[in-house]
Amino acid sequence: MARPTKELTVGQVSQRAGVAVSALHFYERQGLIHSRRTAGNQRRYHRDTLRRVAFIRISQRVGLPLARIRQALERLPENRTPTRDDWASVSAQWRDELDTRIAQLIRLRDDLTGCIGCGCLSLSSCTLSNPDDELAAAGPGPRRLMVEHLTEPDTGL
Repeated sequence: MARPTKELTVGQVSQRAGVAVSALHFYERQGLIHSRRTAGNQRRYHRDTLRRVAFIRISQRVGLPLARIRQALERLPENRTPTRDDWASVSAQWRDELDTRIAQLIRLRDDLTGCIGCGCLSLSSCTLSNPDDELAAAGPGPRRLMVEHLTEPDTGL
């Protein structure tokens, strides 16, 4: 049986991590993972890159932007691979942020349920598109959708 090498090709990382090669290149451009180049200019990744990619994917799955993920990874000494303790610390820090986002989504869902979807955008109860019914003075119909039509010249048609 062949002994595993310390370094992996981009194709091997892609296959093992379950991400496209283009995603790995993107993560590298974003400074989330690192590789070295061979004499033939091919990328080689340390095996621990698999754990970094897993960290990135899980963080993305819970809705965190890459900038926040990068900040977390940059806090690790010498760009080392996150450990379980690192994940516990980072996830605790992100918990409040995620709770706030969940509360915002719940409010959005509840406000959306109250919308009858008629497109008038001037109902006094439409807190999403027209708080305080400020568009009623502009006339009937979907005022925000009609803005582009109001600025076009009248062709008489």
